[in-house]
Amino acid sequence: MRRVVWGGAVAVVGLVVAGLIVRHDKAQAESYRFVTIQRGNVDATVSATGTLDPVRTVQVGTQVSGQISALYADYNSRVKKGELIAQLDTTLLGQAVTEAEANAEKAKADLAEDKFLLDQSDSLFKRNVVTESDYRSALHAWQVADAANTSAQAALDRARRNLRYANIYAPINGVVIERNVQVGQTVAANFSAPQLFLIAQDLTKMRILAQVDESDIGQIHPGQPVTFTVEAYPNRVFHGTVSQVRLESTTSNNVVEYTVVIGVSNKDGTLLPGMTATATFLVNKATNVLKVPDAALRLQPTPQMIADVGGGTAAGNSAHPGGAADGPVRAAGLASAGDSRSGFGAPPSGSPWAGRDSHSATLWYVDGAGQLHVTRAKTGLDDGQMTQVSGPGLHAGMKVVASVISPSGQGASSSPFGGRRGFFRMGF
Repeated sequence: MRRVVWGGAVAVVGLVVAGLIVRHDKAQAESYRFVTIQRGNVDATVSATGTLDPVRTVQVGTQVSGQISALYADYNSRVKKGELIAQLDTTLLGQAVTEAEANAEKAKADLAEDKFLLDQSDSLFKRNVVTESDYRSALHAWQVADAANTSAQAALDRARRNLRYANIYAPINGVVIERNVQVGQTVAANFSAPQLFLIAQDLTKMRILAQVDESDIGQIHPGQPVTFTVEAYPNRVFHGTVSQVRLESTTSNNVVEYTVVIGVSNKDGTLLPGMTATATFLVNKATNVLKVPDAALRLQPTPQMIADVGGGTAAGNSAHPGGAADGPVRAAGLASAGDSRSGFGAPPSGSPWAGRDSHSATLWYVDGAGQLHVTRAKTGLDDGQMTQVSGPGLHAGMKVVASVISPSGQGASSSPFGGRRGFFRMGF
């Protein structure tokens, strides 16, 4: 009787131990995070930043030096062509005109006197009363006086014009976007005209000067549609069109860039000069195609995943893509993380299990029975988040593996440098 009891007890203990082992193995099995293949559009784009500017601006300066005596325009003032917008003090300029008028009168009188003497000398020379030398001296004096009179008249015209330059007029119709002087400020125009105002002709039409990297400039051309955003309105998308690709290049930090001019409509006045715009150029578009998040294409399978599908080539996998349960799912038949095959290790270069190359990618999925499978898919356009894919059996709604969840259920397995055995995977 005791033998029977002890035999039953041993059997019960064995079942309990076996159950614990099974539960331990199940707890150690790999799990996956899935993403869904969708149907929609994929846009290939190029991004760049630039500054919003009016299409045409005019710097209003002064050709004469002086003190600002009056300002008739301020920031945001709307002005018309020929409108008086500023004045310089005219005291010194008026005195210069008076002095030039006096010099001109003196030069005119000298010319008249020398002309009289020349006429007398000419008459006497014809009657042989004076020598030819005296006649030529009188002629020379008249010619010098005539030149001096011309110079004096030019100086008078210049002084009068400078006096008129003391009045600053708007050269175009537009809006004042900069005012750089104050009343009482002295401006000097010795070498270059100082800027008093900056006037934008039409703020309903603006442009973006975007800097595009040389690696992308070949995809940009006039007439190309552009969308852009500004920090002032982060939830609003604006539209524009490429109007020019400038041939001049600039180099910054060993990066060659080209300026692309984007025409922008600003009828509602929302966009302001100087705003920083983040522009997106549409370079290609795929419509109504299958697309998958890039995380699924970057997946590097663990050695245990490869072993579970038989370790052969993707083409040798006879199973067709099928549905998978939502959320993390355990693949049936996978060895535990404590197996000697476990541990991080990406497939060698050229392996059929490698994630993605320039034209195709590997997609991993779990079928309805919980079995792990793999298939190759042809890739197309990539918008940075989603990539166009195609291949036998792929369909919208299909779930594919995006990353491996560690046995502890905390995302990627711990690093092999941490002392704990398991798969070291990056989570996406």
